Amino acid sequence: MAVKKVCIVGASGKLGQYMVGHALNRGYQVVGVCRERSVPKLDSLKGRIVVIPGATNDPEVIKKAVVGCDGVLTVLVPWGACHYSTGTAQAVLDYASPGARLVFSCGWHITRDGKDVYTWSLKVQEKLARWIGRLTRLVDIDDQVEACRRVFASDTRWTVVRGSDLEEGESQGLPVWSGHVGDPILKSNTTRRVDFALFMVAALENDELVREAPAIVGCQTPSALAFKKAGQSP
Repeated sequence: MAVKKVCIVGASGKLGQYMVGHALNRGYQVVGVCRERSVPKLDSLKGRIVVIPGATNDPEVIKKAVVGCDGVLTVLVPWGACHYSTGTAQAVLDYASPGARLVFSCGWHITRDGKDVYTWSLKVQEKLARWIGRLTRLVDIDDQVEACRRVFASDTRWTVVRGSDLEEGESQGLPVWSGHVGDPILKSNTTRRVDFALFMVAALENDELVREAPAIVGCQTPSALAFKKAGQSP
């Protein structure tokens, strides 16, 4: 199905704004969803996109935003202790048009089948994030895990893009990916944020990624280049 209209849930954030730009460059009609206080961040796009203000875990907000959309790009953020990620994902699953392409963002810590292999440093980072989240109630990693579990269990045309550590900078091109963390191609563990957004938007029309959870890394990172030099394919 050709994509003509997309909804970007979390459009005002750094990743969201990059996705808006990529989507507009591809000629898509764009509907952006963001919290009301963040709407001014999208002022430069007035007249080019439709903005629906409201909490992204509000089912009525999502229901209104996804009407007529061929694809939905969703930034799953583990904010607070109110099941924000789960509520957002469930609303998208419930109200997106039948057959729509649903693309969600998260980090490498999400695993679909338990076959991912994590370094000790990544394991420590995840444990620290959980501990800090419980202490401050500012983030909830387990909520993001549950949100992705619901996506994986759905019969929708989903893709869950698992991002490495992110950095700013000019685009290096479409990231490369693997089905599992631990693959040597991912060793560099760095992706430009603008390219993470590029991968999200490109996934809308890549049927090879339907019901896949690609872990991505920048295409110009040392591990990706070494993989390419060896003549291997992800």
